Amino acid sequence: MSIEAKLKDLGVTLPEAPAPAANYVPYVVAGDMVYVSGQISSDENGLITGTLGADMDVAAGQVAAKRCAISLLAQLKAACGGDLDRLVQVVKLGAFVNSTADFTQQPQVVNGASDFLVAALGDAGRHARAAVSAPSLPMGVAVEIDAVFQIK
Repeated sequence: MSIEAKLKDLGVTLPEAPAPAANYVPYVVAGDMVYVSGQISSDENGLITGTLGADMDVAAGQVAAKRCAISLLAQLKAACGGDLDRLVQVVKLGAFVNSTADFTQQPQVVNGASDFLVAALGDAGRHARAAVSAPSLPMGVAVEIDAVFQIK
């Protein structure tokens, strides 16, 4: 089954790859590796903002992280000329969670992205990752995630 078909089964339609918000490129392809710039939490209604441990709970953070993963796949699709089936492996995620100083559940928040990638991509979605706290993120978003992918 193609990745696009699996996403459709999961009820996910990839958006157009978001444009960069500053002076950087959305991705770089180097050999068989794709480095995708940080994708911020947003959906069809706009930015998903908030601070975990203050005005957002883990479940809401997981939704925000999943939305970052969807944007990562949209960027990957663009990097692959529209062919997501070129994906070999999600190699690594770097996740930043807008959270209070005493919030310690960043890994559980980022599971929203990790669980989605495994559900959508199977073993190719399993990855190394970092999940860290940030006292603030651009435009007040709840989560930002960058990624490294291997392609063929």
